[in-house]
Amino acid sequence: MTIRDFRTRPQQVRKTIAAEAQSLLTASGKPFALVIPVDAETLDETLDALRIGRTQTALRALRAEAKEKGRDRLTTNEIDAVIAKARRERRPRRSRAARR
Repeated sequence: MTIRDFRTRPQQVRKTIAAEAQSLLTASGKPFALVIPVDAETLDETLDALRIGRTQTALRALRAEAKEKGRDRLTTNEIDAVIAKARRERRPRRSRAARR
């Protein structure tokens, strides 16, 4: 369904979503949003499922990047060293006067 359909024919959009359980919303022929039906009883479960899916997608991307950069073979000690370095770099620097 197009963004124009969404604006100009909301009743038809509701019927389509109810009948198909999901609908792809497009703008200028490109995917824009996925529209799915929810109700008060299923809203929280639906949001949880979407969050889990997004998390899994992000995790897959991180794993692929790690593999591409050779980070998928780091030992626990190497991982701990990377974390410690990042924490040191994030820590605000204190002036000499503040250290005393």
